[in-house]
Amino acid sequence: MEIKVTLGDITRIEAGAIIVNFFEGMTALEGEASAVDKALDGAISRLIEQGEIKGKLHQNTLIHTLGRLPAARVVVAGLGKKEELTSDRVRGAIAETCRLLRNKYVDSVATFPQGAGIAEITAEQSACVLTEGALLGTYTFRQHITREAEHGEIKQLTIVTADRNSLPGLEQGYNKGRILAEATNLARDMANEPPNYMTPSDMAKKATGLAESYGLEVKVLEREQMLELGMGALLGVAQASRQPPKFIVLNYKGKDTAEINIALIGKGITFDSGGISIKPSEGMVEMKGDMAGGAAVIAAMGAIAQLKPGINVLAIIAATENLPGGNALKPGDILTAMGGKTIEVISTDAEGRLTLADALGYARQNGAGQIVDVATLTGAMRVALGDICTGALGNNQELINKVITAGAEAGERIWQMPMYEEYKEQNKSEVADIKNVGGKSAGAITAAQFLAEFAGDTPWVHLDIAGTFMSEEEKNYQPKGATGVAVRTLVNLVLSLATGRN
Repeated sequence: MEIKVTLGDITRIEAGAIIVNFFEGMTALEGEASAVDKALDGAISRLIEQGEIKGKLHQNTLIHTLGRLPAARVVVAGLGKKEELTSDRVRGAIAETCRLLRNKYVDSVATFPQGAGIAEITAEQSACVLTEGALLGTYTFRQHITREAEHGEIKQLTIVTADRNSLPGLEQGYNKGRILAEATNLARDMANEPPNYMTPSDMAKKATGLAESYGLEVKVLEREQMLELGMGALLGVAQASRQPPKFIVLNYKGKDTAEINIALIGKGITFDSGGISIKPSEGMVEMKGDMAGGAAVIAAMGAIAQLKPGINVLAIIAATENLPGGNALKPGDILTAMGGKTIEVISTDAEGRLTLADALGYARQNGAGQIVDVATLTGAMRVALGDICTGALGNNQELINKVITAGAEAGERIWQMPMYEEYKEQNKSEVADIKNVGGKSAGAITAAQFLAEFAGDTPWVHLDIAGTFMSEEEKNYQPKGATGVAVRTLVNLVLSLATGRN
């Protein structure tokens, strides 16, 4: 979809459809909606009087203009109550409207900076979220489908303004929104790919291609190099797979210093059978997405490289499959992670934390000032929070607060979970320094406490996206399937750290 900003009058724009807004509880049209209503001889006003248009959030009313406007259709999109408007509601509303129009085979859409001037939403923010919503909401994954789609394609979205002074801000907002949405859709593509098309080697190729496109430094460590570094936890998980593990490192330098301001770590299990502790077959197909955290980190780095914040960022993805086999890791085995800490394996299905242990060790060895990891880590988090929000745990409240704020800006809800010292007791082993499962209770927390052992005293936040990485239904700007969660949160966090804002 091409998105552009133009100076003009929306009633004179040629398009398949134009979109205007109406708020719940209002009795009269305002601004652009009023001008469009006048051109339609009061058609919108009459529908409001008749109760057909109520302005409820996500209520869309399609009106054919029948030649009274250059645009063939008008959609009146409800934004809910004006006093409850947020930028995320604008993002979700444009997504719903664009899907409606796509299903009507409309190929060009025009609107104005929706919500600008309300609830402290600037024109720049409006352009950003409109672009995000349109691109995210119309996303589809059809790489392996040969039949034609049962809907059209919106090829162009035009954001129209009558205020010449707002053009620079709208251009900046649209550009940022495009970068954020395209990065999120890349992460969705990666997590939606079947596991035979998204192996550890494929993840490494994606990261390398992104690095070449946007000027990132990249290196991919092979098994021999992992052995030299003592990454016994990652290699233990990888030992049954015929696919070679890949330890992917991306480096963005926004400052001319050797300092690593922040490390982003993503779980990269390209298929998780559970290993010897094998999962039930029902629902195992979802485990092609067990690398969604790694995909989010790779995609976020591409966006960061395009937005060019003045900060240094290291990204790490430990990619492998977790499979059963004659050479597989077994319950009862003891592994030695990078740095020398020993781990008793209770369940081979708690493999993600093993790979992350070595990734955390690598980040610390390279002097990362702070760390955020993203992982589809525990079914326990999915039970606790469902698919509504991501769980956050960590050792530094200031960094946790910044991550939650970055998520709120992206419309990605994050809820902090407790990290009381008493939970560490469940991870104590009688035969090693630590065990990889702390029992049935508080599974998401004990998993985070396991990771905390390897984060040490470096400020660190863990995002468990097990409930949010996949959606079972199409809603707002989330498609059915992989959501690309955490990409925009990570980018927003890095941008805020670079500027010093909270």
